Amino acid sequence: MKNFKLLTILFLISSVAISQEAEENAYKNEIGVDIIDLIDGTLQVSYERALGKNFSFNIGIGHKTEEGLIKISGIDRPRLKTGDITYHGFKFIPEIRYYINKTQSDRLDGFYFGSYFKYNNFKSDFDGIYTDSQDIDYDFLFDTKLKVTSVGFMVGYKLPIGKRFTIDFLIAGPGVVWHKYTMKNKEDLPDEFYDDLNEALQNYFDSLNIEFRLSQINERVDFVLPSFRYGVSLGYSF
Repeated sequence: MKNFKLLTILFLISSVAISQEAEENAYKNEIGVDIIDLIDGTLQVSYERALGKNFSFNIGIGHKTEEGLIKISGIDRPRLKTGDITYHGFKFIPEIRYYINKTQSDRLDGFYFGSYFKYNNFKSDFDGIYTDSQDIDYDFLFDTKLKVTSVGFMVGYKLPIGKRFTIDFLIAGPGVVWHKYTMKNKEDLPDEFYDDLNEALQNYFDSLNIEFRLSQINERVDFVLPSFRYGVSLGYSF
């Protein structure tokens, strides 16, 4: 009888300990930093919250500076030359995820798929030198605003490393992206400048088959393209 009581007490103690450990490991929240975006001068942080056993909601906010290792080369034509193109601004990315198989109980990890919405709002100075048909040089400067909106699906895998840390591999994120560029001229330029600018831009984006019709009246370009997301993030659960 005494042994039975002792075993009962030990069982209750172990059950409480296991339940407490499960509660400690039942992390419902995670914050992360996108490692790939750091290369391009962007600090992007995210917050993920578990919604039930398999679903989660993730929201990411990023700020891009003009610095970064990735450079966009400028236009270099006989009559129109620009420097390297830089831009800065912010991005906003909400996601819904569904985790297929978790590697641990009550943990946001393993394979997942989901959908995303991505909004980028950037600004850029588009400047250079233009030489007209009379060999007269003009300095030009445009205030450029870039608004890029995309939606799509994604597949990824989140690898746990230790009790609280994870590495999130966004393997594929195909979707559709809407580009809207507004260019406001700040200098006096001849009319022929826009003809040469449109031709230069069409050659620059030759593989995308985009028709540019910029003028003193029309300062906006809109087009739709396929998009693709990928990324690697380091996360901390709590």
